[in-house]
Amino acid sequence: MKVTVVGAGNVGATAADVIAKKNFADEVVLIDIKEGLSEGKAMDIMQTAHMLNFDTTVTGVTNDYSKTANSQVIVITSGIPRKPGMSREDLIGTNAKIVKSVVDQAIKYSPDAIFIIISNPMDAMTYLTLKDSKLPRNRILGQGGMLDSSRFRYFLAQALTKAGYPATVTDVDGMVVGGHSDKTMVPLVSKATYRGIPVTDLLTAEQISEAVEATKVGGATLTKLLGTSAWYAPGAAAAAMVEAIALDAKKLIPCCVYLDGEYGEKDLCIGVPVILGKSGCEKIVEVKFSDEEKAKFDESVAAARDTNSKLGDALK
Repeated sequence: MKVTVVGAGNVGATAADVIAKKNFADEVVLIDIKEGLSEGKAMDIMQTAHMLNFDTTVTGVTNDYSKTANSQVIVITSGIPRKPGMSREDLIGTNAKIVKSVVDQAIKYSPDAIFIIISNPMDAMTYLTLKDSKLPRNRILGQGGMLDSSRFRYFLAQALTKAGYPATVTDVDGMVVGGHSDKTMVPLVSKATYRGIPVTDLLTAEQISEAVEATKVGGATLTKLLGTSAWYAPGAAAAAMVEAIALDAKKLIPCCVYLDGEYGEKDLCIGVPVILGKSGCEKIVEVKFSDEEKAKFDESVAAARDTNSKLGDALK
């Protein structure tokens, strides 16, 4: 399998590095507009191959999309990252132009590719990619739910350990749906478990609320600490999605996808559970929400539609 990662910044380089280390792809092309950046990072990754025992070839190129030809999966990380105090939605004007240009160039050389969008605001950029490319909806995915769910599990594990139930992150299962936004993502408390036990049986409402709120501002917290957007978890989340597609794993993963009647919504890209396999999104899984979760999901849908309305000329 050939995978292209567009954008050799922190997130893109991390995604390329994790994909290479997992050793399921034959080739990863890392492409950026900055001269030498992707070449240098690709070389650095390749110099770990013998130590880490992987055979994937990582190639860096500067703004030459012909080198990405016949990619099966294209991961788009391009765009400006958040700075402290910025919301993801603040990036819409600049990043819409960048993402549209990238998609138009990439699709010329890889017309059959599956696209994974990371650029923020991710739900709107996924919607823009779908409308601009006119590709089938199963081939356009946004990476938000995978990352947010990982953060939810982390904060739940911390809460459980503090409450006297020593938990590693891998002991906890939990899912986040809705928009990839600090204010409107929806951690599904009703579905969260600790080794099969509902977390609601073990944690107080206050403890759960603290974990939920920490999850929702997880990206902003890291941006404040780091001075820019996080990259290890976003890059790893993208790599996990690529792996599920490459291996036809049929994994249940929360992703941003286009809804056409599912969950009672149409003409919208938002995070819901899907089955990921070689065709991309092979099935949208409709789960039952609690009344509170349904109300919050509806709020998230309304916010996503409002953000899409600001795409303006980018949709033309």
